[in-house]
Amino acid sequence: MPELPEVETVRRTLHELVKGKQIKHVEVYWPRIIKRPDDKDAFATLLQGQTIQQIGRRGKFLTFYLDDYALVSHLRMEGKYEMADGKEPDKHTHVRFFFFDNTELYYKDVRKFGTMHLFPKGSEQDQMPLVQLGPEPYEDPSFTKQYLEEVFYKTTRDIKTVLLDQRAVAGLGNIYVDEALFKAGIRPNTKAQDLPQQAIELLHEKIMETIQTAVEKGGSSVRSYVNGHGDMGLFQLELHVYNRQGEACTVCGNEIEKTVVAGRGTHYCNNCQPILTKVKG
Repeated sequence: MPELPEVETVRRTLHELVKGKQIKHVEVYWPRIIKRPDDKDAFATLLQGQTIQQIGRRGKFLTFYLDDYALVSHLRMEGKYEMADGKEPDKHTHVRFFFFDNTELYYKDVRKFGTMHLFPKGSEQDQMPLVQLGPEPYEDPSFTKQYLEEVFYKTTRDIKTVLLDQRAVAGLGNIYVDEALFKAGIRPNTKAQDLPQQAIELLHEKIMETIQTAVEKGGSSVRSYVNGHGDMGLFQLELHVYNRQGEACTVCGNEIEKTVVAGRGTHYCNNCQPILTKVKG
């Protein structure tokens, strides 16, 4: 699933490709993608004549800001946007945006898990799905070390489970949680409430650093992700643990191990990432 860096990269390319374009009409071929309104024809009608003013992002969600509406889109596992560029839609094209300048934007999704919600502009942040999201580790001043302490010290869950919870931290997923925990030297199944304050401060720093670098590299193309131009990200070339089980640790040379935490495949170095315990009293 695309995480914050991938979605931010898609946001930037879409902003470049479709900002200022006016929607002539919309065709929806897989109605289940449209969650609000619950009728694909009503969705298409509301979008007619609307101009795309800008593209925003919150966590893993894209938001198309139009004249009167905000279209909130989640790519889920394999959703992607691409300009038609003279190509006919294939069987994986599920929503088709026609613009007055005779260009087209396709929403394609092999697994058909993506979602779209249409709100009156200005109300999108106060309703599901965006209202449930926590602070995010990219250009969000509310994502602080103190915030993480508050979240960690009132839960009995392990650290990876907390970081994957979008209500706690928006935008993180399996790749960047594994990488940030490695850089901070924390075993993924360490209890969040057991982390010393020093470890939380370092983890906060490494999460921010990892996300910033991944955005600069255009994200990680470890499966099917490409940006709006069809280009791959490059951060996968800098991965230390994710998807590297059986390979040598880039720091100590020990073999990278894989286990399951929070129902997700989890990668770590047994030597570099001890289970940390907060000093009591």
